[in-house]
Amino acid sequence: MPKLIWREPITATTIVNRPPAPGGPPDLETLPKAEPDLQPDAAAVEAAEAAPRRRVITLGDIAGRESGGLVVLLVAVGALTLASDEFLTGNNLANLARQVAIFGIIAVGQLVVILTAGIDLSVGSVLGLAGASTAQFLVAGVPIVPAFLLGVAIGAGLGIVNGLLVTRAKLPPFIATLGMLGIARGIVLVTTDAQTIQGLPPAFQAIANGTILGVPNLLIVAIVVTAVMWFVLSRTVFGRYIYAVGSNPESARLAGVPVRLVTTSVYAISGLLAGLGGVLLASRLGAGIPTAGTGFELNAIAACVIGGASLFGAKGSALGAATGALIMGVLNNGGNLLAINAFYLQIAIGVLILVAVGFDQLNTRRSAAGG
Repeated sequence: MPKLIWREPITATTIVNRPPAPGGPPDLETLPKAEPDLQPDAAAVEAAEAAPRRRVITLGDIAGRESGGLVVLLVAVGALTLASDEFLTGNNLANLARQVAIFGIIAVGQLVVILTAGIDLSVGSVLGLAGASTAQFLVAGVPIVPAFLLGVAIGAGLGIVNGLLVTRAKLPPFIATLGMLGIARGIVLVTTDAQTIQGLPPAFQAIANGTILGVPNLLIVAIVVTAVMWFVLSRTVFGRYIYAVGSNPESARLAGVPVRLVTTSVYAISGLLAGLGGVLLASRLGAGIPTAGTGFELNAIAACVIGGASLFGAKGSALGAATGALIMGVLNNGGNLLAINAFYLQIAIGVLILVAVGFDQLNTRRSAAGG
């Protein structure tokens, strides 16, 4: 609903009650006038009310909920730049971009589900199944483009199944996607006999390992995915529907939002992007690994939360999810450069998650108290 953001100033009128003059009604011009300093200046009142109040513009006003993640990212990049001479080298940045790109793609898919107050625990297993299946298609002689599309379609199909389990079977998202996690991982282990699929065509490997004008292809794909999802969420009716469902499904239904269709669609998007990530990972590694993607679902959720998304729905953005994935990638990359124990990095990421959720809850309580 549009909010009223402008109010016309109302000029105050002073009513003076005086006894009538003898012999008839008084002449208005002969009445004594009030002292000038006791009467309000209508022009001054109008100017004071119309003048906007000055307020200091903060990073939160510019970047929104992603401001905290951006601050953490800048601090991490600055610290690693000072601590390691290899961090800003071209080779390291290219490797960092390839590592973060796949996490970012999955995180953006996870975000659209989280915006509806749902969760998708199956993205890691779906990624592994899509990548291994694509490798099997290629080894069997299927051309690169059809094999690529089939791998992505597998992810989208499993995402649709997740959405139907949530909307039609009325299963909680946690349970539905947890079941799909086991199903997808079991299927890939059975179909590959838990063996790595090798011998993929060089042209397929060039998809993820190639560059365009020195920029890694994976980074370009991740940027395109993030930009498209940002546009969908912020500039389309479907994006408004996603936020509405996450805010209050019943109110959204009464307002005419197709809640079931929107919910099924976000799980399909999450599965599609997980499938895309699986195909790109197989291309990057040059092999279909049946155990690929293990634990990726937790990393995707962590990236969304660190980037400002709320697990209660309706809060978050594609830029925030990509920022969260980049923060995790920078921490892992910096830990490797500085030879920091990987266990300490897990502790640091866990602390970031707790801090991000704590700040979100604090802001929510403050908004409720002030509203």
